[in-house]
Amino acid sequence: MYTVCGFLIDQETRCKHWHSEKDIIALKFKCCPDKYYPCLSCHKEKNDAAHIVLKYHLEKEKDEKLILCGKCKKELTFQEYQSKIGPNTLKCPSCLSHFNPGCKLHYDMYFEGTEALISVCSLPS
Repeated sequence: MYTVCGFLIDQETRCKHWHSEKDIIALKFKCCPDKYYPCLSCHKEKNDAAHIVLKYHLEKEKDEKLILCGKCKKELTFQEYQSKIGPNTLKCPSCLSHFNPGCKLHYDMYFEGTEALISVCSLPS
């Protein structure tokens, strides 16, 4: 079982920092394996200053459920999360709700091993 922590403003994991219609994912950090956070800011603000952020490695821990769809509450691996990626389209493979495609710009803030995704996801180099 998991908990969603952060400064939530609704039941679909939107928070005070990110709350557009498509901001409906929460992410898991290796340092807090039983919790999902809507964003890095929520993670930092909900933990004390001495807390060290540990990130999952996308290749080494590819079978870990790291992302939670705020709409249907399905836990996803990173690969499952990206399974519906297209030109500015990212959807939950379970409920088909749209995710914010701009999240790809912040992958390195949440995960290790994002270098291989630069060309695949059009991340800035």
